[in-house]
Amino acid sequence: MAQNQTKESIGRKAHRKGYAVEGLAVIWLCLKGYRIIARNFITGKGSGAGEIDIIAAKGNTLAFIEVKSRKSIDDAAYAISDVSKKRIAKAAEFFLALHSEYNHYDVRFDAFLAGGKSYPVHIKDAWRNDWW
Repeated sequence: MAQNQTKESIGRKAHRKGYAVEGLAVIWLCLKGYRIIARNFITGKGSGAGEIDIIAAKGNTLAFIEVKSRKSIDDAAYAISDVSKKRIAKAAEFFLALHSEYNHYDVRFDAFLAGGKSYPVHIKDAWRNDWW
C-alpha cells in the first residue's frame, strides 16, 4: 500500500507542476498579445481525440498549444509524440466543428516547453498536419 501512496503522491505532484506550467504559458501568451479561448479542451470519451492544453488567438491565427514540462527543454520536446500530435489535431478539428466562428482563422499547432532551469520556450508552428 505504501508503494501505491508513493505513486499517487508522485502523480499529484506531477499534475500540480503541469498545471502550474500551463498557468505560466497562459501568462506568457497573454503578455505576447494572445487571447486565451480555452484551456484543457476535451472532446469527450470515445472520440479518439486528445486534450488540447491551450487554445489561443492572435490576429487571424488560432493556435492549438501543447504544454510540456520535463527535466530539460529537449526532453519536453521529445515528449510530444506523433500519436499525441494526431490526437491533438483530431481534437482541433472537433473544436473547429463546434466553433464555426473560427473557421476563417489560420490554424497552427504550437508547443510551450519548460525544463530544468532554462527559460520556457514557445515554439510557433511546432508541427503540421496533413489535413490542414
